[in-house]
Amino acid sequence: MAEDYSKITVTPASAALGAEITGVDLNTIDEATFDEIKRAFSQYSVIFFRDQDFTPEQHIAFANRWSTININRFFKPLDDYPLIAQVIKEPDQTDNIGSGWHTDHSYDQIPALGSILYARDVPEIGGDTFFSSMYKAYAALSPGMQSTLGGMKAWHSSRHVFGDNNADEESRQDGRLENPDLATQDALHPVIISHPETGRKALYVNADFTVKFDGWTKDESQPLLNYLYDHGGKPEFTCRFQWQKNSIAFWDNRCTWHYAANDYPGFRRVMHRITLEGSALHA
Repeated sequence: MAEDYSKITVTPASAALGAEITGVDLNTIDEATFDEIKRAFSQYSVIFFRDQDFTPEQHIAFANRWSTININRFFKPLDDYPLIAQVIKEPDQTDNIGSGWHTDHSYDQIPALGSILYARDVPEIGGDTFFSSMYKAYAALSPGMQSTLGGMKAWHSSRHVFGDNNADEESRQDGRLENPDLATQDALHPVIISHPETGRKALYVNADFTVKFDGWTKDESQPLLNYLYDHGGKPEFTCRFQWQKNSIAFWDNRCTWHYAANDYPGFRRVMHRITLEGSALHA
């Protein structure tokens, strides 16, 4: 258990990343408590809360304490609350959203700071979310690979995931994903970034949105990208969060991957997500 916090209780979720924060009601926290939560977010990269009774207005208010809210172009918004994206799987649906390792909004020129996901309805079993530390992934690479990747950039795109040719036809047809005509984002980012706040080095590619290295063809890029995807998902870099209703996970998109397990056939899962604007990324 972390001992250097006085306003909150912080319990690490694994040796790699993640911590559960208890002893707080996020609707009533003062500035000193908020400062400790920010410090825990920086230290652990993803933070978890239980038993938070959020209205949509309170979810938005908490998000606004961190950064400007990024309105998602592709997820169905919550009725009357366009700042909140819904991540839904109904009992009769086969595919879930986010079932592979990825980083939200890496296709944007200025990627998202992070995402605040709130559990409204969760299955009786299954539906956990996994997180992986890209700090740890970078640190575990050989010096030679670190040096090679440190001079490289990679292209990220929304087109193949949310555009007209996206593979998830079920989510398009049932309305969970929309606006394929807006999937026009392409962005070039360093393969190894220096985190804007911590300064720590992190691997910044992901299997959903990275398409190739700058100056390389897709065919040339894919073997090395596949190696990095396998490397970044190693169990020793990860933690796992078991959802309960009214739980929150808030992760840093600059230094983590995540994926949602699709292991709850016949159950409903409804999550509300707010994504936060970040800052430009640099090597």
